[in-house]
Amino acid sequence: MRVVGLKVLKNRLSEYVRMAAGGERVLVTDRDRVVAELGPPQSGVAEFGADALLADAVRAGWLKPPVLPARGAPPRASVAPLADLLNELDQDRSDR
Repeated sequence: MRVVGLKVLKNRLSEYVRMAAGGERVLVTDRDRVVAELGPPQSGVAEFGADALLADAVRAGWLKPPVLPARGAPPRASVAPLADLLNELDQDRSDR
């Protein structure tokens, strides 16, 4: 385990991030008080940042994941023809 101050961490951030990615824990201090810890990601954490953000949004209920059709299921029929949907959209917008 390493201990590093904020100023040194700022100047050599990529070095300490590589250490953390390699499995080493790095304690970050501000005026000799531990304020953060760097370390490798825990198991079960998404490999990419965007995946983690999407997973958090789903857990928070902001997003609902798509439901995939069963294999071999026929494609879903359209709700209405595109022309009808565009006409309704134009009518809605003209009311404003």
